[in-house]
Amino acid sequence: MPALIHHTEPAPTCLPPDWSGIGGCVLPVAAGAATGLLRCHALVLTTTGPLLAEIDFAEHLCGPGTLLWIRPGQAARFSRPGDGDDPLTIVFRPGLFGPEELPGLSPDDPSGPAREPLTPPGPAVFRDVFAHLAADAAGPPGPVAAALLRHELAALLLRIATLDPGSALRAHVESRTFERFRRRLEERFPHTRRVEDYAAELGCSVRTLTRASLALTGRTAKQVVDDRVALQARRMLAATSMSVAEVGRGLGFGEPTNFGRFFHRETGLSPGQFRGRFITGQPAAIPGQRSPAD
Repeated sequence: MPALIHHTEPAPTCLPPDWSGIGGCVLPVAAGAATGLLRCHALVLTTTGPLLAEIDFAEHLCGPGTLLWIRPGQAARFSRPGDGDDPLTIVFRPGLFGPEELPGLSPDDPSGPAREPLTPPGPAVFRDVFAHLAADAAGPPGPVAAALLRHELAALLLRIATLDPGSALRAHVESRTFERFRRRLEERFPHTRRVEDYAAELGCSVRTLTRASLALTGRTAKQVVDDRVALQARRMLAATSMSVAEVGRGLGFGEPTNFGRFFHRETGLSPGQFRGRFITGQPAAIPGQRSPAD
């Protein structure tokens, strides 16, 4: 996918209206536009034509009937290599549903369902649901319309949750430990990269976190932390106009040289080299990860 980043203005993204928190559009970031950081959730359903989606620097060629759930803060870029009908997208704001409001599902949990593209059975059912939601979102605003949209979206999210094959794994002890770690990491990664801090906050040992991380991801707890920091660095370098020093400071690095060493160790590229791939139009390769032995 050609890179089209220009570090002057962020790529415009589709946002839901304030009155309902739910809206419809073709794509959350226009096809062919620069990488954008989403400020809301986006459920994207391909219809007839193929869609090339790059989500957090991983490319997915989506055939008809593919469903994507892109979370707030993720980096997204799209292109449409062939002809066909427009995709259908439903966007909704974070915090629309409480953590216990939907049984077995917290939509704002980054470890929730559909972290990878899904191909639902009976795609016509999903097309109808998306079309109805988009039509209702475009209708006259009001409390009754907002309540109807919430019910429709809740039913869609629960339907998606039943399709996620990873949901059953979360009942295991190590999985629950890792999910608690992942949630805390989302809150704290700009402030600390020390596994000891996370273990203390969760009331467990570093060994427990490492064992759970290895069981669920094949990565040590320290590598999971560093992977998350490196991902955020890539997002900010690719989709914002922040300087390298500003990106580093935002992630807890007091000195640009320390951030540069960390980024090169994690990705094999300097921050400037990574950003340069977007500016010059070279493909943005997925940086390699360190082996669990590191």
